[in-house]
Amino acid sequence: MSGRPPVLVLAVGNPSRGDDALGALLAERLEAAGLPHVEVIVEFQLQVEHALDLEGRSLVIFVDAGMGTPAPFQLRRVKPAADFVHTTHALSPEALLATCERVVGNVSAETWVLCVRGESFELGEGLSAAAASNLDAAWAALVARVEERPGRVQIRQP
Repeated sequence: MSGRPPVLVLAVGNPSRGDDALGALLAERLEAAGLPHVEVIVEFQLQVEHALDLEGRSLVIFVDAGMGTPAPFQLRRVKPAADFVHTTHALSPEALLATCERVVGNVSAETWVLCVRGESFELGEGLSAAAASNLDAAWAALVARVEERPGRVQIRQP
């Protein structure tokens, strides 16, 4: 699809559940940077419909919080994999990529997951001190990955 920014950051998480807000907070910072080559989407969870959002991108970064993630974050490449779970509406990034392959024919984007270590995911909690520190480290990694793309612009650190 032409006219789409080449970079998509798809952040997931529930801001009402403590450190689960990490993805949304990173997305908020990225949106504030106003980069014309980056589209940011924030959702509570990945849905099958997001497969269409991946079409025509050169880079896709899925951003989420994880309890068992090594601190401060993990950044890893992902490939399509049919690991569908039939008990929930949520999909993993790998399953979403597999869906995109089935619908579009292939996934041409370089795809990554940025998972930020969280400590507390209780409903109504705020961001933990550890997660706030991890957020800053993950922000630097996200900026570095997004700035590698052609046509990049410098992002000011908050």
